[in-house]
Amino acid sequence: MLPEIFALLVLAAFVAGFVDSIAGGGGLVTIPTLLLSGVDPLTALGTNKLQALFGSGSASISYAAKGHVDLRRLMPTALIAFAGAVVGALAAMVLPTDVLETLLPFLLIAVAVYFAFKPGLSDEDAERRISPALFAGFLVPLIGAYDGLFGPGAGSFFMLAFVTLAGYGVLKATAHTKLLNFASNLGGFVIFAFSGAILWKLGLAMGVAQFVGARIGSGFAMRFGARLIRPLLVVVCLALATKLLLS
Repeated sequence: MLPEIFALLVLAAFVAGFVDSIAGGGGLVTIPTLLLSGVDPLTALGTNKLQALFGSGSASISYAAKGHVDLRRLMPTALIAFAGAVVGALAAMVLPTDVLETLLPFLLIAVAVYFAFKPGLSDEDAERRISPALFAGFLVPLIGAYDGLFGPGAGSFFMLAFVTLAGYGVLKATAHTKLLNFASNLGGFVIFAFSGAILWKLGLAMGVAQFVGARIGSGFAMRFGARLIRPLLVVVCLALATKLLLS
């Protein structure tokens, strides 16, 4: 790979880490850039999982250090997300994803509309609508499996679930989303690593850039809260939906 292409991919990872730590959707930046650089689709997905681990891990550490998420308390739920992603990634090896590719843009548009027009969304917690057991036992593995099987928008779906069903404020939902996203990224990464579909040198270099970008982005999110997270989430969802519809 030419040095300038390598550098462009590292820069894309930095931007993706910044955006993803606030509103998700980092793959919207990195996966197309990997594909345009000539990486085959399966290897692009595997390499993306590797570098995304650094971004979601960095954001999780930042949010936990400021007390926005209790890592130990959320760890059992994260393990469920990990297991769901492993199942999804295994399914990705044998199942067609045509149906998901068709439905996903419309689901993302629905998420964007919800966060754009729902009154009262803030960093304050609201009433919980389902039990923690149902949330962790059904929704988390379902979204985790989706992340392993297909991927784009998984963070947005975790966010939506935390806000609408768990009653979390927007900043708290973002912090918890990043840890579950890290776990589901790790589950998918394990399967791709065993399949050999990873460019290690490139993925690690992009991962360092993701880590730095996510560190900066999570700082912005904690400073500005829902005022920044809400509009950026809407923009990311609509951008991802548009890309999928036009691809």
